[in-house]
Amino acid sequence: MRKYKFNMLVLILFLVACGSKEIESNMSQKVPEFDFTTQENEKLGLKDLKGEWWIADFIFTKCTTVCLPMTANMSKLQDQLKNEGLDVQIISFTVDPANDSPGVLKKYAQVYDADFSMWSFLTGYEFEEIKEFSENAFYSEVSRARDSDQINHGVRFYLVNPDGEIIKYYDGIDMDEVKTIIDDLKKVL
Repeated sequence: MRKYKFNMLVLILFLVACGSKEIESNMSQKVPEFDFTTQENEKLGLKDLKGEWWIADFIFTKCTTVCLPMTANMSKLQDQLKNEGLDVQIISFTVDPANDSPGVLKKYAQVYDADFSMWSFLTGYEFEEIKEFSENAFYSEVSRARDSDQINHGVRFYLVNPDGEIIKYYDGIDMDEVKTIIDDLKKVL
């Protein structure tokens, strides 16, 4: 009888763990209020994303290195989200607002088949503002490269919960992370 009770306890714990809607978090940081401009020249802010799960990253259109695989992976993630029927917003913040006007961002986004109903590209701020925003909220350094028009920035994708809290980051260059993001979102949605 004792062995039976032990086995039942193990089974119950296993089933509870399998049904968990928790994901392993590696971050806990509130996103500060913002109100920026989309590729459609419309305002989008944190208040508009309240109640929604969203994925964020930092890119710029003249980037010759990490933005290319990051944006390609975000495009693949967008397609997977649609295929899985997961209602998640994608937000790409430019770190080069002086160059990346709404029109420039829109052309860039179209190259990656961005679905603007779920993926927004944001600008409409000064470089120092996005630098501070990225570094303070997302713990992602932003700096101008010496002797070039390139901007150094992090390569992470960030999962933000409906309360506006960043709860996890992923390697935006690693295509395998797209599957991890989808698996995590299936747990929480």
